[in-house]
Amino acid sequence: MPLDLLILGAGWTSSFLLPVCRTRRISFAATTRSGIDNTIKFLFDQDSDDSEPFKVLPDAKTVLITFPITALGGSQRLVQLYKNTRTEKDLNPAFIQLGATSIWGEQGSRQHKDPALKVITPAENKWYDRHSLYNPNERSNAEDELLALSPVTPTTVLDLAGLYGEDRTMRRWVGKVAPTKEVLRNKGSIHMIHGLDVARAIVAVHNDFSRAVGQRWLLTDGRVYDWWDLASAWGSGPLDSTDSEDRGPQAVWVRELMRETGVRALPRSSEILGRALDSREFWETFNITPLKGRMED
Repeated sequence: MPLDLLILGAGWTSSFLLPVCRTRRISFAATTRSGIDNTIKFLFDQDSDDSEPFKVLPDAKTVLITFPITALGGSQRLVQLYKNTRTEKDLNPAFIQLGATSIWGEQGSRQHKDPALKVITPAENKWYDRHSLYNPNERSNAEDELLALSPVTPTTVLDLAGLYGEDRTMRRWVGKVAPTKEVLRNKGSIHMIHGLDVARAIVAVHNDFSRAVGQRWLLTDGRVYDWWDLASAWGSGPLDSTDSEDRGPQAVWVRELMRETGVRALPRSSEILGRALDSREFWETFNITPLKGRMED
């Protein structure tokens, strides 16, 4: 019998997804490049038509692709190579691709002098949902290619906002995101989703794939966060220094910026924060609600 779920690329998201699968008795297998921790060793070459690497993969009803595909023809190649190497020939697996919400509203990026950071061209002050026009790139083109395989092969794309949870906390980034007052002045909105809710979303799609076929979804935790609000609350000190006076200069900068720009309270309204993402349709379609509805850490 085929497994319920095959996870291609057991990375950070899997630390949340695997426990959810176990709790809900969803059978699964996962791959990594090295095959560590009881995973299957697998590496996808986007430009290769060699089916041999796919023969070690088990049959599954749903295949989750966690890594980005960027090569022309890469999405179709992965689907066909997997389907052509199945032992159960009548199996018609469904495919979920994880993507990013940055295709909506962000007009482009250039490299910061610090290689770890990007400078994003500010977006318009407007709302975006999954039906809004987006800025195509190699990754979104590959997603379009995957979606075009539906309905013959059921496919869907979950474009995720910034990920947080466990050891991944945005508090660590305040000092890098806002190293000076002038940089902080230009910071607007940020959208996030907790790893647990990503896992719950994946399982919801797997359990009712007919609602997702051929669709690209936009996923956030339902909030538009304000970088001024976060920088003021957290500062750039140690993670355990919330009640300490030594939290860095960001809170003072925010207070000064509020006076200079006429902002009377935080968070600022979505109308002045830049882009605002509306993810309601996914949660309404699958009748679930984010459990982590506010970024606390």
